[in-house]
Amino acid sequence: MKNFFKSYKMSLMLLLSIVLGGVIGVILGPKAIVLEPFGEIFLNLMFTIIVPLVFFSVASAIANMSGINRLGKIMINIATVFVATALIAGILGIIGAMIFNPTTGLEWESIKAILSQGGVGIGEKVEKISLSKQLVGTITVGDFSELFSKNNMLQIIVFSVIFGISTALAGEKAIIIKKILNSATVAMMKMVEIIMYYAPIGLGCYFASVIGQLGTQILQGYLKVFLLYLGLTAIYYFIFFSIYAYISAGELGFRGFWRNAIAPTVTALATCSSAASIPVNLEAAKKIGVPKDIAETAIPLGANTHKDGSVIGGVLKIVFLFGLFGKEINNIPVILSILLVSFLVGAVMGAIPGGGMIGEMLIISVYGFPPEALPIIAVISTIIDAPATVLNSTGNIVSSMLVSKFVDGKEWLKIS
Repeated sequence: MKNFFKSYKMSLMLLLSIVLGGVIGVILGPKAIVLEPFGEIFLNLMFTIIVPLVFFSVASAIANMSGINRLGKIMINIATVFVATALIAGILGIIGAMIFNPTTGLEWESIKAILSQGGVGIGEKVEKISLSKQLVGTITVGDFSELFSKNNMLQIIVFSVIFGISTALAGEKAIIIKKILNSATVAMMKMVEIIMYYAPIGLGCYFASVIGQLGTQILQGYLKVFLLYLGLTAIYYFIFFSIYAYISAGELGFRGFWRNAIAPTVTALATCSSAASIPVNLEAAKKIGVPKDIAETAIPLGANTHKDGSVIGGVLKIVFLFGLFGKEINNIPVILSILLVSFLVGAVMGAIPGGGMIGEMLIISVYGFPPEALPIIAVISTIIDAPATVLNSTGNIVSSMLVSKFVDGKEWLKIS
């Protein structure tokens, strides 16, 4: 019992703080917002270190790879695993939405009235998304200084990968740079450990504020979407994550994942941020035994491009709008388009709380919905944000385990 408490002390403290925060949020309601500053302190600390942590960890992992061939193998398998799991998530979302259609019995005018009462702007002008500009803005920035922002995480990763490759190719001439990257990575992870001592207080307060304010938004049709999403989340989290972990390394992988999944899950649930969860995910992957170079490449990259929860959410948003506007989902091409658009939504959504606006604008642009549709799915984003982040973030850990199998063979966990 003593060893159990020692191993799970931090996880139990986080769970207790979340439960306590949720109870306080329910009791205080909107007044719980007074606790938000204490939660924001924790978030700000995590967000402050996220840029240097991602840069040093990714660049260091790549610079220390035994060969460029391994990097290529890792990246190919990361892409394969990300696409495959996102496709499975999308199919699950479509099946769930077709069995339990959340728009049954809903009227457009009633939803519009709810949005008006909530102060959400109806009729906002939505700019068309240019695919070419979206691509350029997704992977690059126009100035080096713009890399120093958590809003440009994918761009930071692209820069880190190129810097790591350059360091590796420079060989002995860049040995000092390699040592600096390694030392800085260790220092940043120690900094994460220090900040995590404040996590129970910060997460509890932040979650109390979120629950207190979110309670008034779950109305009528949104309640159906929320309950459906919770059901799909439970299925994907417990069943599919277990399958992925077992495929990666059998019983060892299954036990290893669930032994270390609590802290990343609770952090994602409370912060609603894949980016803020990166440090905790890296630590969990390390404890499981995922090779360092794979974990430090797959997890930061996954925080920006691999979001199974957002793919499921994208499906529900599209189905919701289809139902409200009287569009039918009765043929294969429409279903395939929903899968594709939902996959893109998962790829372009920001890794920060409420970062789904780009994805929502993409849905509206692709299907030609009127501007009124934007606030409708914005509300859906808000109410599913927490469970979606759990799937988005924690899914990167089990994905890194799958990548490890495909890169290092079925005995990778025993080797680690």
